Amino acid sequence: MKPYADAPRLPEGDRIAIGDVFPVLGRGAFFEIELGPGRGVFIQERAMAEPSAVILGLEIRRKWASIVDGRLAKAGLAARARVLAEDARVALPRLGPDASVRRVFSHFPDPWWKKRHEKRVVLAAPVVNEIARLLERGGELFVQTDVEHRATQLEALLASDARFRPSGDNAGARLAENPYGARSPREKRAIADGLPIYRVRFTRT
Repeated sequence: MKPYADAPRLPEGDRIAIGDVFPVLGRGAFFEIELGPGRGVFIQERAMAEPSAVILGLEIRRKWASIVDGRLAKAGLAARARVLAEDARVALPRLGPDASVRRVFSHFPDPWWKKRHEKRVVLAAPVVNEIARLLERGGELFVQTDVEHRATQLEALLASDARFRPSGDNAGARLAENPYGARSPREKRAIADGLPIYRVRFTRT
């Protein structure tokens, strides 16, 4: 058996309701998705900071999906926060219903800048299309990166998409601070080292 072959996965089927992953939802609950939660620091802090948020993490690495999902359960958060071993590019088209997600987070994705790496970029048009489909009206896409080219690239993609409008500081897309009460390990390290972080937020029209 391959290591972590029993990692948590989405239920089988071509279309899965996000609520099927969280059978018991509290009153006033809303859905959020984190793409690539890695070691799970943000998703756990976010679940603790926002009691109404029900957060699904999609992590391509089976090891970390297993470890973080187990950690969330031990912290008593499994009813509101799960991390499943899924490639977001494959999983997002299977999720529904449309317009059911309040926020999508992506922290420090696609850390490559050479042209030959472009084919590996996750936050490209196909994934943005699925995010647009899943976000409710007024829902947010929040991305932060330490590669300025990636932030600029995403801004250009979304600025030309009528389904989104910039909702950062001063009517632009950029945000100086992270407003969500949780930080990823890489964000914490960049802050400690005094490195620039490029934060981008767009809202579903």
